[in-house]
Amino acid sequence: MARFIFVTGGVVSSLGKGLLSASLGALLQARGFSVRIRKFDPYLNVDPGTMSPYQHGEVYVTDDGAETDLDLGHYERFTGVAAAQTDNVTTGRIYRDIIARERRGDYLGATVQVIPHVTNAIKEFALANIEPDLDFVICEVGGTVGDIESLPFIEAIRQLRNDIGRTNTVFVHTTLVPWIAAAGELKTKPTQHSVRELTSLGIQPDVLLCRVDRELPDSDRAKIALFCNVAKSAVIPALDARSIYDVPLSYHAEGLDDEVLKAFGIEDAPRPDLGRWHDIMDRLDHTDGEVTIGVVGKYVGLPDAYKSLHEALVHGGLANRVKVNIRWLDAEMFEGDEGELAAKLEPLNGILVPGGFGERGSEGKIASVKFAREREVPFFGICLGMQMACIEGARNLAGIAAASTTEFGDTAEPVVGMITEWMSEEGLQQRAAGGDLGGTMRLGAYPATLTGNSHVATLYGATEINERHRHRYEVNVHYKDALESNGLLFTGMSPDGQLPEIVERPDHPWFIGVQFHPELKSRPFDPHPLFAGFIEAALKQSRLV
Repeated sequence: MARFIFVTGGVVSSLGKGLLSASLGALLQARGFSVRIRKFDPYLNVDPGTMSPYQHGEVYVTDDGAETDLDLGHYERFTGVAAAQTDNVTTGRIYRDIIARERRGDYLGATVQVIPHVTNAIKEFALANIEPDLDFVICEVGGTVGDIESLPFIEAIRQLRNDIGRTNTVFVHTTLVPWIAAAGELKTKPTQHSVRELTSLGIQPDVLLCRVDRELPDSDRAKIALFCNVAKSAVIPALDARSIYDVPLSYHAEGLDDEVLKAFGIEDAPRPDLGRWHDIMDRLDHTDGEVTIGVVGKYVGLPDAYKSLHEALVHGGLANRVKVNIRWLDAEMFEGDEGELAAKLEPLNGILVPGGFGERGSEGKIASVKFAREREVPFFGICLGMQMACIEGARNLAGIAAASTTEFGDTAEPVVGMITEWMSEEGLQQRAAGGDLGGTMRLGAYPATLTGNSHVATLYGATEINERHRHRYEVNVHYKDALESNGLLFTGMSPDGQLPEIVERPDHPWFIGVQFHPELKSRPFDPHPLFAGFIEAALKQSRLV
């Protein structure tokens, strides 16, 4: 059966458990093992789909339509293994399912309790849908040890060690070793207390990953090992890396994967082939130029709101061996201020308008589209960005002055409107205004057919594609003729021809809008063709200036 690695965190949040899990998965893959990575989220939301990006960062969407934690994006980018609905669960989803069972009478009159019912449900999730030949399952427990919210998950993984055997489980605990400037030294006490808290809950960690901002002295490693009851070699320093793609190499150099395998009693594992990770770092460290991309968005105050987008732009740079500088621009500052618009956008080599929800900043995004179109700056619109490109074209070229979207209220010219029905693998999906917001969008991977002689077909090298979606509104196909007659061509459509997927301007150096989210399928080893093409166009633009 598969072996399980449980990753927990202590002292503070944001120590990088997600990157640890992704990096460990990549290192095990490099040794020839197969892996799957899962995430337990302790919050009461059923999923992050209705949460503000400022609360939670981006919502990562899987092929099968799950709205998940952004850490699953790291898992996919580092391992290339597609995540699924069964790879992310929240307290809210666990409780929802348990209450539904109770209402149906499934518990046959029993008193429903945290132990055993909640912990059993968590264990069922951890063990569900595991491929028969899978070598390792890595389970990241969100939150910080000691939080009330995470206690059922900690108890569940404690029980799992007994259920599946001690030789089949390893616990990795992430902690902080802070530098106290006034004392001039690193302090190990927070790590000691965090491990003591974890052991009080019945879990003795096998490996400690200690986040530090400078070298961890040998004496401090020995001290942590002594007080935390682990081998000194199992105290792994984790310094800040110059790139997230250097983390697997750094962790391997410190012995992380060796210690995990040793904890399993695996002594004869092949040496890892880390060639592709070294190639990525070589491309990052030795570039042939640089470009500056402006992202005109709504949630730019928190870059994690666009995490996959940021990484996909980096991947586009890797494909072209150029450094990508990203300027995060709040769309609201461009509303009614053409001077500010020109001052901020003129130095850019490319303009990207990403997805988002709500009216705030929309006029600034439309103004940015107009600037890119008129100045022939490479433009990439994603989801709402494509919709803004269609509205801009309708207003300024097709003469439809009232063009807008029903997302922002009633309009006489709904160039963008709510999708009321679409076909999925499950059959016809129907929605109506005023319904629930959670889990009701067009979610997951859907096919699209591209026009054979289009720019996007050349970039993809294909006319049939499959991309991930997350949207409730869609460009109104009834405006297709008006927009195409003014140069904005619909070069990608759903197979039934009802839902526009891609628009482009053939008379522009690089102007593409897509309804889907290509950033979700970009990988450092396999950059998405649209991002590779966008950065290539931006590089050409930079050489014209």
